[in-house]
Amino acid sequence: MDLLSDPDLHWSHFTGTPRFGYPIDYWGAILHVGDDGHLDFAYRWAPNSYCHFHRHLCATTSTVIAGQLHVTDFDDDGNKTGVRIRAAGDYSHTVEPDVHMEQGGPDGAIAVFNLFAPDGLLTDVLADDHSVIRTNTVEQVIEAWRRPVAH
Repeated sequence: MDLLSDPDLHWSHFTGTPRFGYPIDYWGAILHVGDDGHLDFAYRWAPNSYCHFHRHLCATTSTVIAGQLHVTDFDDDGNKTGVRIRAAGDYSHTVEPDVHMEQGGPDGAIAVFNLFAPDGLLTDVLADDHSVIRTNTVEQVIEAWRRPVAH
């Protein structure tokens, strides 16, 4: 599968709402959903735009495919602890829940995420105060995976 040009890859577009103080503009595509809690996703960011503020609840591996991915990390008290700039080819693996936002660099970014969630919990989408807006689950992804896609 060519992540950059496959016409059968269905990308869902996510944009910001007024409650967030940063521009949300990214796309996600489900690449694979396994019966054992393994899921693979591709994400791409518009230049200088963010995904939703979130916390991973499962082991996550990511590889930057194109552009730069800027990752802003936060501690449990909501304090910014730093920004990591990941370039094409960078690989990362985390098992602990980590609070962060990802942002596409000046030319945007494309990354592949491989998640392992045997308990079914993927991410918490967070408000600015770190309260949970919603929890994303494997079950929700499977439901979306089975939904027919209009072309």
